[in-house]
Amino acid sequence: MTRPTSIRRRLFYQLAIVAAVLSLAFVMVVRGVASRAAEGTQDDILAASATAIADSLSSEQGEVTLELPYSALSMLGTINEDRVFYRVTVEGETLTGYPDLPVSNLPTRIDTPAFSTEFYRGDEVRLSSILRRVSNTATGSRVVVTVAQTRSGLAAITQRITITATGVGLLFFLLATTLSLLAANSALRPLRRMTGAVTRRGPSDLRPVTAETPAELAPLVDALNSFMARLRSSLSRTEDLITEAAHRVRTPLATVRTQAEVTHRKLNKPEHKQAIRDMIRAIDESSRSAGQILDHAMVTFRADSLALDPLDLVALTTETCDRLAPTADLKDIAFVRRLPAGPVTFKGDGIMLQAALHNILDNAIKYSPEDSDITIRIDVSSDIKLSIEDQGWGFGDADLTSLTNRYSRGSNVGDVVGSGLGLTIADEVARAHGGTLELSHSMEGQGACVSLILPYV
Repeated sequence: MTRPTSIRRRLFYQLAIVAAVLSLAFVMVVRGVASRAAEGTQDDILAASATAIADSLSSEQGEVTLELPYSALSMLGTINEDRVFYRVTVEGETLTGYPDLPVSNLPTRIDTPAFSTEFYRGDEVRLSSILRRVSNTATGSRVVVTVAQTRSGLAAITQRITITATGVGLLFFLLATTLSLLAANSALRPLRRMTGAVTRRGPSDLRPVTAETPAELAPLVDALNSFMARLRSSLSRTEDLITEAAHRVRTPLATVRTQAEVTHRKLNKPEHKQAIRDMIRAIDESSRSAGQILDHAMVTFRADSLALDPLDLVALTTETCDRLAPTADLKDIAFVRRLPAGPVTFKGDGIMLQAALHNILDNAIKYSPEDSDITIRIDVSSDIKLSIEDQGWGFGDADLTSLTNRYSRGSNVGDVVGSGLGLTIADEVARAHGGTLELSHSMEGQGACVSLILPYV
């Protein structure tokens, strides 16, 4: 099974990657701009220094002379602890300075500085050269003034700027990732809001989703509403089918049984009577099984869309007992009703609870001997306990926890007609209402006690 991916995580990672790329680009751009700015500043100072020296050139008795101004070189010494070199050449011959200072890029225009970078005495140096003509002859002499400076100060400035830019970029990345997380949460908030609106609905609430959603979620909402409409129609058809099937199955079986009883009374031969009795028994078994199967289908269906109607359990129990009283009278079984004088209110599904009581009472009548009592009581404390106790065969030595399984019956039921669904139906009804079904042996002797325990709210 593949692990589900998270849209929120994917969106956050993508935004974080974008933030990292932008942060790196910011550091590189700032570093490049700062380096060019620092180089430009150094070039301007070198050019100013070379110009200051060139302005001090003069001609005396046909010779080019130079009185080196202190300020021309001192302005270069303010940058870190760089070393400064200079060279003044007249027609290619060194007038003063460092004669081995290399000058690869000689200026071609007067007062227009030329720049170059060279290696000199083990260090990288930046050079600025300026061309002047000194009138010591008829045509004047070409004088080139070159000033050089090592680049360690520039490297230090670049390093400081890089560290600062890196720190700013890191802060930008952290801020951007935080904002990315907030943006991911904000972008998914409508989806969480719609999910919460659907989750808070009850099982039977199949209304269309009308919550305001972004345009990107509109197709999903439309598909969800279409699915719920189809589901609502399908559930309605299923409920109608169960009701119709119950009517279509039970009514013909009841008619056939009635005709069989009439035929049984008209027959004289014992073997014919026995055949009709066997047929009546088969009809009873089919009718009971079909009825309980349909009840079980109805309970399963309604459990998914449980109704929470205000009910009076005393009235509900009384009505169910009245319905089954004629069946009990055929065996001279009396219902002993120990019910509260006032109503016992409960919110639940009346059809499901009536089906559970009907199946429990029907089992009690079926397994009770003639001329016996069935006690029905309702006790209210922290829970509501509706108990039905008979004087029949009881549960024997059967495992009580297994009797609520479908089609499970005790070993002492003999040839009594049954489908093994009565207690299953009652148990599912109890669990659907947040309660339990309790099976126990009768406290007054032989018999069984079935209790429907419901939460009292």
